[in-house]
Amino acid sequence: MPKGWDRYRERLVAAFPDDETALHRCLDVFEALLAEAASAQKSGAMSDLARLVREAPTLLQWGARSVADLFDDCALGQKARAVILAESGAYAMAPSRTPVAVHAAFLDHYLKGAYYPKGGGQVLPGRLVDVVRANGGEVRTRARVERILIEDGRVAGVRLTTGEELRAPVVVSNADLKRTMLDLVGREHLSAETVRRIESYRMALPIFCVYLGLDIDLRERMPNTNFWYSGTFDVEGTYQACYAGKLPESPPLFITAATVKDPGTTRIAPPGHSSIEIMTWVPADYDVWRVHEGPAAGEKYHRDRDYRSNKDRLTDALIDAAEQVLPGIREHIVWKEAATPVTQERFTLSTDGTSYGIDLALDQVGPNRPAPATEIAGLYLTGASTSSGPGIVGSMRGGVGTAGAVLGRDLMREVEQGSVFGDPAKLVPADDGDWDPWQASR
Repeated sequence: MPKGWDRYRERLVAAFPDDETALHRCLDVFEALLAEAASAQKSGAMSDLARLVREAPTLLQWGARSVADLFDDCALGQKARAVILAESGAYAMAPSRTPVAVHAAFLDHYLKGAYYPKGGGQVLPGRLVDVVRANGGEVRTRARVERILIEDGRVAGVRLTTGEELRAPVVVSNADLKRTMLDLVGREHLSAETVRRIESYRMALPIFCVYLGLDIDLRERMPNTNFWYSGTFDVEGTYQACYAGKLPESPPLFITAATVKDPGTTRIAPPGHSSIEIMTWVPADYDVWRVHEGPAAGEKYHRDRDYRSNKDRLTDALIDAAEQVLPGIREHIVWKEAATPVTQERFTLSTDGTSYGIDLALDQVGPNRPAPATEIAGLYLTGASTSSGPGIVGSMRGGVGTAGAVLGRDLMREVEQGSVFGDPAKLVPADDGDWDPWQASR
């Protein structure tokens, strides 16, 4: 993926000259939709249908229709479709379910250019914890919430599984949407319509992850990039197999190596070694993993022979597929671990073991997603299932939006205008070589 829509268009046309006309039509829609959406958001036209009809015709025509419909309308070939959809694993949804606005936004995100936090991904939560503690807050880990306390129709705090109660006039939940509302709050405190809506939400497909430690420096074998790899051009078929509870015969991959992006950080891997992550999307069905009730219900599964057999089989399949991109890595593996959707459920209690919250399908985007404020006074939501969507950027923007909802301020606009909140001098200096983001996050 290059930086910028113009270069992206040039490369697609060069790769698929027979689809040149169709590609121009398709990309014209993407770019026009994005420009109209940005303009309407800035001018306030999003809440005025008459203005939207005048100012954002492409957004109204295509925004809520599926990417598959757009490709059909443009008569785009299958290979060009597959390449344009290569990054769809970032939200894990079939093109027949994906709104044009969603995929256009994800492409635009990629085409803005790539950045990586010095010190690795753990720096993000580590710095967040630093900010909270530096400003008088407290961060607890391994403190499981049993119940969100509701008194006289408004939130009153939370109760932990230890029985300890933490009283507060505001509670923000970044936990799984369904477990937050249906279990921690409880159906008895919600309207029948809210219960129906929460129960009806579909979760995004979950992710299977393989983590490898290698005794070689991968910079000698790969550029500073991520790889999206697939052994098939049938993107729709791959997703439909997952919806049907079947593992894809040719699993598509996302491959990333933190040590290639940031080779100077020895906390990621020792000198001369590399870390690599290989991911694919998989079915949510417990049957695939030979699990019955799931870890959220207390089921012990980790040592089950059938579970481990299926996990090992898929791990090997992903390593085999990754060797199509990085030949010979298997013989250099010195450490290996994998995480299934059941693992995700165990550690985060997410419904269906998803990392992405409710999916971004045609009927679950925009105003159809939960807003930060709930019907219970003082209770707010944030995270992947809210209107900001999944991913690091979605979750970070969502956090700012939720904080703004709590305070009654447009914090995102304040950020964009250059406002600084708090005193940076209180934080651990960026050049402090002794600061360990993993320790800071504990």
